[in-house]
Amino acid sequence: MENIEQLSPLRITSTVRALSSALRGKREHVQGSGRGKSDRMFPEPEKLWFKESSAKNLRNRDFLSPSTMLNTLYADGQVPPAVMSRVLSLRGGGVLPVAGGEVMEEGLRLRVDRVAAFRAVLAGGTTEYLKPSRQREGCVVLNCPALHPKPNTPTPDMLSLGQLRTVLLADHMGALLRRQGFEVYFCPTLPEDSDVAAFLQALGVDWPTAPANCANDEREEKIQKALEDSPYRERGTERGRRTSGGGGRKAAEEEENEGGLRINLKRVFQEEGLLGYDPTLGTCKVHRDSVSHLAQLDLSTADITETMVTVLHVTSCQDEFRQQQIAVLWRASGATHSQRHLVCGPVKTAGSHLTAAQYLQLRKGQMKEASEMKYGDKVEGQTWDDIIKVMTSATVRFELLSTVHTSPVTLDVQREGGVSTKGPRGGVFVMYNCARLHTLFDSYERGVEKGLYPEIPDGSQLDFSALKEEGEWLLLFNYLIPFSELLDQSGQSLDCEGGGARVNIKTEQICKFLVSLSKDFSSYYNRVHVLGEPLPHLFNQMFCRLHLLRALRELYHRALETLNLPPIRQL
Repeated sequence: MENIEQLSPLRITSTVRALSSALRGKREHVQGSGRGKSDRMFPEPEKLWFKESSAKNLRNRDFLSPSTMLNTLYADGQVPPAVMSRVLSLRGGGVLPVAGGEVMEEGLRLRVDRVAAFRAVLAGGTTEYLKPSRQREGCVVLNCPALHPKPNTPTPDMLSLGQLRTVLLADHMGALLRRQGFEVYFCPTLPEDSDVAAFLQALGVDWPTAPANCANDEREEKIQKALEDSPYRERGTERGRRTSGGGGRKAAEEEENEGGLRINLKRVFQEEGLLGYDPTLGTCKVHRDSVSHLAQLDLSTADITETMVTVLHVTSCQDEFRQQQIAVLWRASGATHSQRHLVCGPVKTAGSHLTAAQYLQLRKGQMKEASEMKYGDKVEGQTWDDIIKVMTSATVRFELLSTVHTSPVTLDVQREGGVSTKGPRGGVFVMYNCARLHTLFDSYERGVEKGLYPEIPDGSQLDFSALKEEGEWLLLFNYLIPFSELLDQSGQSLDCEGGGARVNIKTEQICKFLVSLSKDFSSYYNRVHVLGEPLPHLFNQMFCRLHLLRALRELYHRALETLNLPPIRQL
């Protein structure tokens, strides 16, 4: 086989950008609009080309420039031969190699040189495809208001399902951001041996803890003093001037004497130039739990030496107003860190009300029952306890994280409903298909031990033209190649300026990606016999498929890591 050149990893974004540049050329506009104008402005580059993803369309094209775009660029949509030549000759710089193209009724459709793409990804090494395309710098503190004392540390029976959603979202964001190179901290620190810490551990959430007797009194005193000295503090006379009648000043003075400390939050966000905060934030009385919350935030940022720190408050929509108060109070105390708010929609349950603890117990029981129905008496012992724990965690995470974070989630919490080990049902389905890949390679290794198969050769020795199944290209083009750019998105969203206090991140994408991947892999696996007869003339195709599926297994691992889910290696 030919040697594999060490080129830049193939990227969808780089390909679309290069195709757009080739189609547009260097001109800013073109002459001769069919609509009666002397010139025609170019459409935005990102609208010129679309990557196909459906199995139906991928049978005849991989990228499409719609006829509407061609008509905007060129008279009658006719692409000049020089432009077509430029498009078809694109190579290098992360661009997928083009095999051919033609103008049809729907537009200019391109076909990728699939053999070259398989070779570049599978024989060139998949490492670059399983991590973010670039490492970033910076520090992010993920603050989860649901876990702060009010005044006592919450218990699992006190946590609502909406609050559990925020905790799991913060955990997922932390794993994603660490993969991108960010330094990540969590707030608040929970008392070790607390019920809520153990509850989160059962879900695979490794939240930071400290000894229960570790007091934060000095920081609370420091925050209290900073607020008392804040220029945004409201004195009794200031409140008195806004109170009608002579009794207003007296009432304000009495409140001042009672130790009521108030901060004018509206002045803070107006004078500090903080965008996107609720205009009804007025004067806020400082309570002890607020000071405790601020002291925890101060503690979480105390040892950070990075100059750029972003504090991301992950809160439910019900608690958003209160968390905006906390954020502005922190600013009034002198904190200058950038603060953003990731707000989650409500979690609804039809016909019943469950706490987080009850919900986890319900799903665990259903998972055990479903496993016993499928596997019978095998479901016993520590191994199965561990499997049920992971599968339950996967079920809960996919149920609460597969929806756009601002949208509501509706759960089926009926005793007879819930989880199943069959069908595309979120977390269980994903973990099951990951286990199928491990089982496949276990079977292959046993075949090697028996002398049926040789060891998998290096990809440079294989002829990847053997990968002709449409499902094989689907797995490479829709999942292996785009995964790196999917990982980039959460950090990019944090960089967006001018969006105000709220930040919207596509936190649902990893879960949706894994479910879609599992559907397409399951369809392929059910249709194709990967481990064929131990005949030498069949080995090349088998090894090409094993290279693809080995990369897919690693893809599962990397994606599940962002959800803090270990893979299930066998069932």
